[in-house]
Formats: sequence, structure tokens, C-alpha cells
Amino acid sequence: MAERVVLAYSGGLDTSVGIGWLKDATGKDVVALAIDVGQEGEDMEVIRQRALDCGAVEAVVIDARDEFANDYLMPALKANALYQKRYPLVSALSRPLIAKHLASTAIALGADSVAHGCTGKGNDQVRFEAAVAALAPDLISLAPVRDFALTRDKAIVYAAEHNLPIVQSKKSPYSIDQNVWGRAVETGFLEDPWNAPIEDLYTYSQDPAIPREATEVTITFTEGIPTAIDGKPVTPLEAVVQLNRLAGDQGIGRIDIVEDRLVGIKSREVYESPAGLTLIAAHEELENLTIERDLARYKRGVESKWSELVYDGLWFSGLKRSLDVFIDDTQRYVSGEVRLELHAGKATVTGRKSEQSLYDFDLATYDTGDTFDQSQAKGFIEIWSLPSKISARRDHAAGGSIEA
Repeated sequence: MAERVVLAYSGGLDTSVGIGWLKDATGKDVVALAIDVGQEGEDMEVIRQRALDCGAVEAVVIDARDEFANDYLMPALKANALYQKRYPLVSALSRPLIAKHLASTAIALGADSVAHGCTGKGNDQVRFEAAVAALAPDLISLAPVRDFALTRDKAIVYAAEHNLPIVQSKKSPYSIDQNVWGRAVETGFLEDPWNAPIEDLYTYSQDPAIPREATEVTITFTEGIPTAIDGKPVTPLEAVVQLNRLAGDQGIGRIDIVEDRLVGIKSREVYESPAGLTLIAAHEELENLTIERDLARYKRGVESKWSELVYDGLWFSGLKRSLDVFIDDTQRYVSGEVRLELHAGKATVTGRKSEQSLYDFDLATYDTGDTFDQSQAKGFIEIWSLPSKISARRDHAAGGSIEA
């Protein structure tokens, strides 16, 4: 039996043509692996059959939607993960999951290599290959588009010459990647960062400028994980699906950003993540209520580093695993309810409550009954500012001054 290579198969032009190109270039039989992470669109059985029609000796389809939500999206939510403070890691979160199944499938089938459809210009090539290297270091990673110069024009010609069941226009304006956490759109006229996005770009969210009544929603969290919406129990996947609809109908979750890619270039990206941005807004506010000040301040730095590690393809790194332990520990009291108003493109928190709340009304109130002893503030300030006072005296003695 010929050696095998397992290809991460999306059903699109590049990976469909990549089946034949891999066979021609390596002499290996190609096994197509399609992972359902909630991208919707085409039926996964149609994609499986297309892989076979394009020359794969075997096509494997895995429904990983719950695994994706439980093991990848929820850690991201606990970390309030936003790369460059804005991007909720839509594509970056799916890549380690796909790589995990690539590696395990290759090992199960006795294959010595895996493959993906990424170019040599983007982040995903690094994410796939770094993850595979961490999980199965002896596997070889191949990339037909990058390694064998499979350009889009060549792919279209190859598909036509071999009568592959692929419908692809030479003038397709965008490159799109999507899953249940969101949708990423790039290329075409978006490559000029001065060009404004147009409404046709969006499918996960409605136009926020259209007048409509606001939607109120209450999300219940248990140790940082959404467990109910409006009092009805939900799984993590169900929470994301429901909030994509509720928030998306209000035009929430649109992001237009010039992004610092891992490979060193800047890229203009447009994203949609209605559930992602809504859940992060709610989760952050519940943390404000339940996490003490110094821990919350420190966690914000950890969140930034966590997001960078995941963006950079280091999901399975030692540092990321250690940060997960810290983040999980911060969530022990992040339980309660957050009420939000969804309207005109914004998810606005209007209420929060928790049995683990650190908010003390008697300390916070300015009305009669205030238990905060204001007489102690003067001495506290004296001690707090003592280092500044001592160093200022030294500066003045040395002829220095403090600029206002």
C-alpha cells in the first residue's frame, strides 16, 4: 500500500486541487480530513463526497462543534481573548483543533505526513505546523500552495483540465474563513485600508443602522462559563449559537482592523463575532464584580499574552498551558448573572449580580449608613505618598524639579 498524507480539507478550490497536486508531487495517497467547527454553508457529506471525487482515497468527516466550543472557545472566553484588544481570534482558535485531529488521524492511519492549504504569507501555516510539531514531532507537514507554487490561476486551470467538481470564479472578490465563533473576510478591495467595508461583506450580522427595538438578554455564568440564557440552561455551543443570532440581529460583532500578522506584515481584516464580543463584554463585567483589584489588574496582562500566544500558533506551548492554569484559578468565583441591552451594534451591560460579589453597598454608598471610615483616608494617603515625598526632597536638593 502506498504511503499516505492526511490533508486538512475545506472543500474549497485550493484543498480540492491540492489532493491531485499532493499525489503528483509526493506519490502518496491522499486522505481528506474535514472538520466541522460550525462553519455552516455546505453539508459536510457533500464536502466528503467532493474530496473523493477529487481523488482522495479516503475522506473523513469529524463533527467537532462541541469540542471546539468546550475546549477552545471557553478557555478564550475565560481569557477575554482579544488580539490587539479587538480581534477575538476567530480563525486562530480553530487551527489547533484541526491540527490535533490531523495528527491523530495520521497516526491512526499510519501516515507519515499531513498537509494544509495555506499560503506562505499568512498566519495559518504557522498555526497548523507548530501545533502538529508539538503533538506529533515526527510527522512531516506539507503545504501545496506554498511548497509547490500552487497559485490560484494554476488551481483553476488544473480543476478545469481534470474536471474537478469545483465552482470557482476567477473574480471571486474575498477570502473567507468562518466557524461558530465568527467570520473572517480579507483580500479584494479590502486590501486598501482606506476603503470602507460594504454591507455585502457581512452574513453573521444585520445592518446596525436599521431602526429596530432593542433586545434584552441575561447570561448566567458558572465559574466563567455561560450556563444559561434568560434562565434556560445551555451548553457552551448552544450559548454561542443563540447569541450569534440575538446579537447578530442587532448588528453586533463587526470589527475592521489593520492587524499585525505573525509573519511580519500588516493585513487589513474584517471580522464578525456577535456571540464572541457579547460574551466577552458580559464576562469581563462579571469579573469586575467578583475578582479582587490586584488579581484583576494582573490578569489583564496575562490575557494579552495568552491572546498573542494563540494568535502566534502556540496553543500547545508550555507557557500557554501554564497561563491556562492561572486563568482557570481566577474563575473560581466568576459566577452570577449579567444583563445586557443589544441594540444598534452595541452590547451594553445594564446589570450584574453574583453571590460571590465583592461589591459592598454599605462601603460604597455616600448616604447615611456608610460604613467606610473616611477618617482613615488621611493617614493612608500620607503613607502611600511617602516614597514620592522622600524622592522629591532628594530631587529638589540636587537642583532638580518635577515637570507638571
